[in-house]
Amino acid sequence: MFRIGARVAGNRALLSRTFVTKAQAPSKLRNIAWATTGVVLGGLGYLYATDASAGLHKYVSTPLLRLMDAEQSHNLTIWALKNGLSPVDRKADDAALEVELWGKKLSNPVGLAAGFDKNAEAIDTLFGLGFGVVEVGSITPLAQEGNPGTRLFRIEGSRAVVNRMGLNNDGVEVCGERIRSRFWRLLASQSKKQGETVATVTAAVNKSARADRLLGVNLGKNKASAGDSFDDYVYGVQKLGPYADYVVINVSCPNVKNIDASKNVQVLESTIKGVMEARNQMPDYHPPVVIKIGPDNDIDQLRLIAQLALDYKVDGVITTNTTRTRPANMKDADNVGKEVGGLSATTRDMYRLTGGRVPIIGCGGISTAEDALAFGKAGATAVQLLTSMTFEGPGKVREIKDGLIDLLQGRKWADIVGEDA
Repeated sequence: MFRIGARVAGNRALLSRTFVTKAQAPSKLRNIAWATTGVVLGGLGYLYATDASAGLHKYVSTPLLRLMDAEQSHNLTIWALKNGLSPVDRKADDAALEVELWGKKLSNPVGLAAGFDKNAEAIDTLFGLGFGVVEVGSITPLAQEGNPGTRLFRIEGSRAVVNRMGLNNDGVEVCGERIRSRFWRLLASQSKKQGETVATVTAAVNKSARADRLLGVNLGKNKASAGDSFDDYVYGVQKLGPYADYVVINVSCPNVKNIDASKNVQVLESTIKGVMEARNQMPDYHPPVVIKIGPDNDIDQLRLIAQLALDYKVDGVITTNTTRTRPANMKDADNVGKEVGGLSATTRDMYRLTGGRVPIIGCGGISTAEDALAFGKAGATAVQLLTSMTFEGPGKVREIKDGLIDLLQGRKWADIVGEDA
């Protein structure tokens, strides 16, 4: 009896273990399935959320930012970008968008205008959005806070911005250290990967540290500087020029009274002459010098500016800065358009005045691929946007690039530059 009872008890235990094992198997499979589904959905969600073209940014995050004060939302955006909390453009640029500027290849002609990353804090994440050119600044020799009070306004009805920031920035020393340290850090990484010396890599790459992108540094004057002085620009070129693919001499700013050289021919000529001489005396590297003019010059002033650019062999012209004028059809329910300051406006064309001999970067009022194409046909080798991205999100860059491919209809961007000039 003892043996029989022990055998029965053993069989019951075996059956019990078998039942539990069979019961646990579906449960484990379900857990694995749920975990796998979670990982897949999480990965897809991550890819979607970090894709610059995702509707999330255009229809959710960007509108939410616009609920905030304009300057506060801008500062929050810069904070997120410099901390890597930003989407990226995952699509390779089409070969049809390639163009050459100052002997360097750009994968696409769509750039970011100065005024967004004033302090050179988010260069690499901005390149990650798909820009072919990123321009930082304006940067002045000494740090300055800019104009007091509310100084950035949105005009929702016309998707425009009134800006009277007043060249607020951290100054050449602080911004310069950011630009320098970024450049050498990336070069050290590249030299390690390629098995070459830093010196060898330095001579071969752009100052953007990217093979097909350009980094521009926009230079301004301190408010306390004399209106007819060009020393601030010279200082900026000497300090920041070695780390820029091009430097911009901002000779027209609607928010700073002593920066209006584009309307004073004598001051403009002495500025261009002084800066070009200083650039040419730099020992190792001569960055291209570009002048950025305003949109409110009359045709006679533009003709003189074009002649100065040719006479002193200026490397490029950005047309244009923001304007104080307001179009009659501007939709402005809140009347913020009456605020004093610069309003993004249409770029004027200097292509015919320079005979196509000076590269033009078109800036202002570019919201669509059609806008960009019109600027290209008018003579712009590259274009710059800012305000449209503020209203429609980071996917605007890819939207314009894809739109250009459709509009080009098999042609190349480089072939249409100046076509209608």
